[in-house]
Amino acid sequence: YERSMEMPPLDPAILARRSDIVAALRAIVPGEGVIDDLDGMRPYECDALSAYRQMPMVVVLPETAAQVAAILRYCQDHKVKVVPRGGGTSLSGGSMPIGDGILLAMGKFNRVLEIDYANRCARVQPGVTNLGVTKAVEHEGFYYAPDPSSQIACSIGGNVAENSGGVHCLKYGLTTNNLLGIEMVLMNGEIVRLGGKHLDAGGYDLLGLMTGSEGLLGVVTEVTVRLLRKPSTARAVLLGFPTEAGAADCVAAVIASGIIPGGMEMMDKDATKCAEAYVGAGYPLDAEGLLIVELDGPPVEVDYLVERVAEIARGRGATTIRVSHDEQERVLFWAGRKAAFPAVGQISPDYMCLDGSVPRGKLVEVLAEMRRLSKQYGLRVVNVFHAGDGNLHPLILFDANDPDELRRCEELGADILRLCVRVGGVLTGEHGVGIEKRDLMGVQFTEIDLDQQMRVKCAFDPDHLLNPGKVFPQLRRCAELGRLVVTQNRLPFPDIPRF
Repeated sequence: YERSMEMPPLDPAILARRSDIVAALRAIVPGEGVIDDLDGMRPYECDALSAYRQMPMVVVLPETAAQVAAILRYCQDHKVKVVPRGGGTSLSGGSMPIGDGILLAMGKFNRVLEIDYANRCARVQPGVTNLGVTKAVEHEGFYYAPDPSSQIACSIGGNVAENSGGVHCLKYGLTTNNLLGIEMVLMNGEIVRLGGKHLDAGGYDLLGLMTGSEGLLGVVTEVTVRLLRKPSTARAVLLGFPTEAGAADCVAAVIASGIIPGGMEMMDKDATKCAEAYVGAGYPLDAEGLLIVELDGPPVEVDYLVERVAEIARGRGATTIRVSHDEQERVLFWAGRKAAFPAVGQISPDYMCLDGSVPRGKLVEVLAEMRRLSKQYGLRVVNVFHAGDGNLHPLILFDANDPDELRRCEELGADILRLCVRVGGVLTGEHGVGIEKRDLMGVQFTEIDLDQQMRVKCAFDPDHLLNPGKVFPQLRRCAELGRLVVTQNRLPFPDIPRF
């Protein structure tokens, strides 16, 4: 495709059958479960990568796994494309609709089904928000560890699709580290369960395969997540540095010392100013680089680690060192960081939020090169990121009404992601590939790598009907990748040809 965000051309034969498709969907999901008028579908025309929009052919909102199965079975039989959608907060265009396909909106799957404190897990439907899981169990002293900044709106199903993380993923892991089981529907309409309440399952790690698969392999209809006990003590340390390099160097030094904070976030001066004006968290406005380091655990351990972190920060030139005195102040420190993305909207009509990961030791080099690229393209870049695990979230400021700025924004974003791979990192940490990074997959993977990934896609979805146009820069027909066989457990896997 000529442009990085372009989708395949629409299929006129499918569009000609639109009225039949809508009628079939109404038979499966009666009442108000099907939306086919333009005004009704308008809220679904994009996800959080809002610079790119496409009206779906029709939107369907099922309420049961049986309805999802019937919809996918119909689509398989009639070769109709399907795009699954959760909360619509994807920043990579992963749930952007297609004009000749069904948008399968899972928002009505919004119930907490079971809370099992004995096994420290909860069964929830995929439309439950990330924060909703914690709200359901916090009165008993439990919580759900992954906490992306969009946790008030993003859904658990979307978290599974993108393997989302958050500010505490450094110590407690991403979605994949906190997931025990799922119920999913295959493209042929078969409902299968992977994992369960137990800590691990035998056989192939199909649960790991599904986590981060971006809606290309199946549709998740139920999720079992791990619950953790809330730490007895948590304190946040606010660190201001006169240079970004000093802050980045402090990140590497803390980890190298053997300390694993509950969270470690970094913001540059622009992000700090925006967040402070938005929330009033007491951030030092003269700091070029701001760190928030949270230590949790028993009180004696936390007190000791706070002093260790402060000592390391002083050695790296920190000019501000503030420790939260109570829970209210700790939450306030984090409120500014979690509001940083909307806060940046105060200084720019639009921005594109990138997502790449780099080794911690390369943070200083990468930040300096991003500043150079920012000047080269004439666009400001505001940095807010999960410093502890090297997951960058540069915000490129631009005006979407100016086609040239949008073009430069795309090109700058691509160069930043190439930079991440060049220093030993990867294209995405938690936002997924979607359409945003699709045409950069060849930067990280060889053609053989991509063919092997496509074979997995073909095993689950041989007609490329699930979320087409995403992740893979070039579609290959499944027949070109080797003969497909069906195993006794009814999950198809391809024969891998010798190279």
